[in-house]
Amino acid sequence: MDHLTLTPTLATTIFVITCFCGFQYRRVWKAEGPRYQYWVYGCIAAAGLLTLGFVPLDVS
Repeated sequence: MDHLTLTPTLATTIFVITCFCGFQYRRVWKAEGPRYQYWVYGCIAAAGLLTLGFVPLDVS
């Protein structure tokens, strides 16, 4: 597992997708939209945050 790192480009892409899904989650929540969208956007946002939090960044 020593080779599991994120490149800066990939980390930025994951961050942008996570922000978008978090925004969509909040929009659906405020509009009291379909419950399946809560799960879709929430799970994608959570997975992105966990990935960014626990997978090291390759800065070399």
